[in-house]
Amino acid sequence: MENVEQFKKFIDKAVELSKELGAKALVIVTPSLEEYLPKTDIPVVVVGKGFDVSNEKIKRIPVPLSLGLKNILNLVSAFLLEHELIAEGDSFVYVTPASIGIRTAKKGGIFTKAFFSTAQTVLQRLLEITLELSLEWREGYPTGTMFVVGDTKNVLKHSHQMIPNPFKGHKLNVLDKKVKEVIKEYSLLDGAFIVSNTGRLVAAGRYIDVDPKKIDVKIPPGLGSRHIAAAGITKITKAIAITLSESGVIRMFKKGEIILEYNPRMKY
Repeated sequence: MENVEQFKKFIDKAVELSKELGAKALVIVTPSLEEYLPKTDIPVVVVGKGFDVSNEKIKRIPVPLSLGLKNILNLVSAFLLEHELIAEGDSFVYVTPASIGIRTAKKGGIFTKAFFSTAQTVLQRLLEITLELSLEWREGYPTGTMFVVGDTKNVLKHSHQMIPNPFKGHKLNVLDKKVKEVIKEYSLLDGAFIVSNTGRLVAAGRYIDVDPKKIDVKIPPGLGSRHIAAAGITKITKAIAITLSESGVIRMFKKGEIILEYNPRMKY
């Protein structure tokens, strides 16, 4: 109870700070206490478990808190800009249970509206599963895998099965909590998972047919074939790809570029 009251005071202080500094938005990062909303004239974004952007002043978006504060704020900054709640160069105040800070909104390669669309809950779910895979390992070994989400028809055109498709004839959806363990087991297979915008598991063990010599993609030196495939397939389709390296690094690709990079095994 004491922590709750302390956090409420933090939020109230953040409102005062936003007024003093002329901030254009307030961001509340909390796994709980989502119902406590301060009185303010600026837009409020609550980062928690709910998703609701219908309210003009209060937006709720679910972002895995395990991504780390830096990546969370990058996502929120993109959200604020893409929904025209603030303009580039404007500042916003953020508050967590342990800190208050201020950030300047900048345009960049951190996500697009696709992440915060109707399909974004699917991406959220896959990010959570990928985070768990990064930290858990499977059968004592680090796991590397890839999810390709959306634009399924075109993705299938540019890929082929390496093994018989284990999901053929089944209606499994990543949003079903029971499916998480199924995904983890099949993550040991070579190839990619193909996931529809609605979350249906279309295929696993899928080889992505892209020729990096014919596609203009730029990825950092040292990344392997999985990342080239993720960059390539998102360059020639409207899909988004999530990759997990054996080292534990999670990357998200959009339009041939890395738009998120995070290693949950490292302390930031």
